[in-house]
Amino acid sequence: MKKIGLDVGEKTIGIAVSDALGWTAQGLTTLHWDEQDFSTAREELKRIIAEHGITEAVVGFPKNMNGTVGPRGEASQAFATWMEEEFQLTSHLWDERLTTMAAERVLLDADMSRKKRKKVIDKMAAVMILQSFLDAKR
Repeated sequence: MKKIGLDVGEKTIGIAVSDALGWTAQGLTTLHWDEQDFSTAREELKRIIAEHGITEAVVGFPKNMNGTVGPRGEASQAFATWMEEEFQLTSHLWDERLTTMAAERVLLDADMSRKKRKKVIDKMAAVMILQSFLDAKR
């Protein structure tokens, strides 16, 4: 019963997967896609879901700081619905406020260059989204 964690942006999707016991999240990759055409992510997600035996998806849900849902949150809701329909997965929306900032802080603390940070920030945010979901469910 592995889970996939997704940090969905306009141009990239950070992807993390859980271990089989649902204890830890590991960063997997960053997928480049076109938010206007969800099918641009279909084949890569299909491959990852099959390869890792994924049964549930955890989609980052970027609420505004006051708890309201803005355009990015609505886009995540639409993507979670698409994931359920496209791959027959149970999808969970998970509050991701500040995860990208937290991921950036971790990478800065690791003294990673700006160029390298840009390549892994979405994957790191996906790890934080999935790990916080896993921790809350224990």
